[in-house]
Amino acid sequence: MSLPHALLTALVERSGSGSELATRFDKSIGYFWSASHQQIYRELGHLEEAGWIESLPEEATRGRKRAYRILPAGRAELKRWVAQEDEPSPLRHEFMIRLRAEAVVGPTGLAQEIRRRIALHADKLAQYREIEARDFPEEPQDRETALQRVVLRAGIGYEEGWLATLNAALAALQKPGRRAGSASRRRVSRSGEA
Repeated sequence: MSLPHALLTALVERSGSGSELATRFDKSIGYFWSASHQQIYRELGHLEEAGWIESLPEEATRGRKRAYRILPAGRAELKRWVAQEDEPSPLRHEFMIRLRAEAVVGPTGLAQEIRRRIALHADKLAQYREIEARDFPEEPQDRETALQRVVLRAGIGYEEGWLATLNAALAALQKPGRRAGSASRRRVSRSGEA
């Protein structure tokens, strides 16, 4: 996903100022795509240059924030982007490499970091479940709300998956290490070389 398309989506939902968009972004799309407020403001400028959005005339009052709205060209770009085919993103997560490194150079004390990550993912899962209970107390009956719930459920599944992985890693750290001789014999038998 790209930041421009995330902002176009937010503007289709509701026009607003850069600060309003940044706040709304943090409370919705920001759960799945992170961007600083600086990046958001910079991207709004690019979207306006591309002719996909326009800034609304500012009122004469002091301190008025510039508001933006999507243009037909921006809507067309968003529809094009939604319909395009692409491959699923491959899993590229640094922590997976850290687990593999722990396997070959450990023990390194990784358990403390795993516990910290478990707490973070548990907190995020609790947030998502609160949102679900508040915003989706019943099965959605319309397409828009049902799709919003699908996105939220994906976030819930993501956090549950990470918690399962991290708890499994923590359990794996409790196992005894292999003896040096058996490790080298295993590598030899896997490669088929003597």
